[in-house]
Amino acid sequence: MILIDTHMWIWWIHDDPRLTARQREILEQHETDDLAASIMSCWEVAKLVERHRLVLPEPVDRWLELALGYPGVQMLPLTPEIAVESTRLPGSFHRDPVDQILVASARICRCPILTADQQILGYAHVERCA
Repeated sequence: MILIDTHMWIWWIHDDPRLTARQREILEQHETDDLAASIMSCWEVAKLVERHRLVLPEPVDRWLELALGYPGVQMLPLTPEIAVESTRLPGSFHRDPVDQILVASARICRCPILTADQQILGYAHVERCA
């Protein structure tokens, strides 16, 4: 399983040119049944829409329904174990709670995260897609 960071998920759904050829290749290789979006990414998308930082072609609830139905995407829940892990990340990690949950999710699920976020890419204590 590969955990998709929120922006990667949005970029993939909207065929955004910021998605690199390598990122697109990884998504296509795993789109049959091996991708996960965190429930926190659903919340983050809704908050971005609420704050007018993201404009979607349809209402956010409908967009999420369609995005979660994208090939191979499963929703990764927020568990108590992930919540606690997000407060105990080793080393130094920044204070964004969604990123903390995403990194903790990848660590607990023992899966890589697909991201373009430099702070996550620079964090040594989580596996990242290459």
